[in-house]
Amino acid sequence: MDKLVAMILAGGQGTRLGVLTDNIAKPAVPFGGKYRIIDFTLSNCANSSIYTVGVLTQYKPRVLSTHLGIGKDWDLDRKQGGLFILSPYTASSQGEWYKGTAHAIQQNIDFIDKFSPKYVLVLSGDHVYSMDYNEMLDFHISKSAEVTIACIRVPLFEASRFGTIITDNVSRITDFEEKPIKPRSQLASMGIYLFNWNLLRQALVKDAKDRGSNHDFGKNVIPALLSRNHHMYAYEFEGYWRDVGTIHSFWETNLELTYPMPDLNLYNPNWRFYTHSEEMPPAFFAKESEVIKSLVSEGSRIYGKVNESVLFQGVEIGKGSIVKNSVVMTNTKIGENCYVENAIIGEKVIVKENAKIGFGEERENAEFPNIYDHGITVIGEEVVIPRQIIVGKSCSIANFLDLEKMNVSALESGKNLKGDVRN
Repeated sequence: MDKLVAMILAGGQGTRLGVLTDNIAKPAVPFGGKYRIIDFTLSNCANSSIYTVGVLTQYKPRVLSTHLGIGKDWDLDRKQGGLFILSPYTASSQGEWYKGTAHAIQQNIDFIDKFSPKYVLVLSGDHVYSMDYNEMLDFHISKSAEVTIACIRVPLFEASRFGTIITDNVSRITDFEEKPIKPRSQLASMGIYLFNWNLLRQALVKDAKDRGSNHDFGKNVIPALLSRNHHMYAYEFEGYWRDVGTIHSFWETNLELTYPMPDLNLYNPNWRFYTHSEEMPPAFFAKESEVIKSLVSEGSRIYGKVNESVLFQGVEIGKGSIVKNSVVMTNTKIGENCYVENAIIGEKVIVKENAKIGFGEERENAEFPNIYDHGITVIGEEVVIPRQIIVGKSCSIANFLDLEKMNVSALESGKNLKGDVRN
């Protein structure tokens, strides 16, 4: 698609993911055994033959930028077009931190102009989905649209979490409400926008001059264009799409991959998902191991029992240990005779023998009830969990903590351990 440029918004923190995004941007969070969240948007671009892609970073971009490199893993290391990492900058006369989604694109107008595109596709880098953008473009062209918004039908009680769209009988948008208290429609915006570039350029310049604007697509740019009666249409998507912006949705979406026929097909040879990951040897399963309904990535060594869990690359499960309904990230080592249930464990964690995680009575997290819930315990990266400790349900442990050096012997359900020994 030489006439189209894709811009991926990848600068968000994702505060509802708690300790998982304390050290990295949400699009860089590991997902699905070997991927990072942004891999799905990038792979959709590659599979849709979109080869000019700008990735807009802001919050703690180091891990994300390292992961992306020059885009080789997504076939985006090209002489014409390619992958471009676009960070906020300051100059003598212009440039500043991105103030909103629209402002991020507006700050990169010169970058887009270099390619003289007819269309600009604005994407989010923090959703997990499989989508052929060509079908959306065909819809856009067939409707002679100036703006097309991808949307998905959700239950009405969930619609207040999204921008909602009201259409007429030919899918033309008649009203748009950003996160309404009382939704009037089940059509939820996916945060995927296809614009005619000449119109979007004008709209961004106008929005930048509006001092009362939040410089956001959903709050400002889309309503403003709608009020001016531009041709705006809703493209209803019926494929796989998940917002993994909460601990529960992240945990649940990962565990969905363990189903015999998961809705997200990672095995389709005609629509592959690409990533940049370390080369590791095959997974090893000892004679005494038992693995049921789980996703186990290469480099893992299993001596214990794993049930309905996702294990990333290089994970080791010790003899006599049990891991249930959990997500265990890259290079984490779980020692012998441990018990782990309903947990998300970050990268390079060391869990020493006889430790119990996610064990005990159900209790609400008093400090962060809307983050650490559903009994899911979250452990940050490079944490050391000492021998014989009992960590309860709905707990969180911050990145880089050594609980052994801190002399922590137990963590009650609903409690948190904060701090960073590197600071």
